[in-house]
Amino acid sequence: MGSGTGRADGIRVLVADDEPHIRRILVTLLEAAGLTVEAVGDGQSALDMLEGDAPFSLALLDIMMPGVTGLEILAHVRGSTHRRALPVIILTAKGQDADREQALELGATDFLTKPFSPKKLLARIDRVLQLT
Repeated sequence: MGSGTGRADGIRVLVADDEPHIRRILVTLLEAAGLTVEAVGDGQSALDMLEGDAPFSLALLDIMMPGVTGLEILAHVRGSTHRRALPVIILTAKGQDADREQALELGATDFLTKPFSPKKLLARIDRVLQLT
């Protein structure tokens, strides 16, 4: 295992996506970039993790998930006391303007439409983490 690049050390990312292949791609990509990843396949699991005390530097949330949606998780995060400032990037296969507007109104840090380029996602993550 590599030692990582200073900034990536200690960065934990929560990935919530109900599509196993997308989850695998995200985990592989983020771990290759030196980030620690917790991946879940549904919104309720993501909510449970975010309600816990585990430290997270960033959350990547799919909008369309069974049970609790990414936007519902985002609204919960922004309304909570200990996660309010957590950067959240919304991922969606639905690129409609209404989804983007709703995500940004709810306080999403960024919004990315699937399919996304791995390079673009990593650049967005890097930018978001530099803002925090």
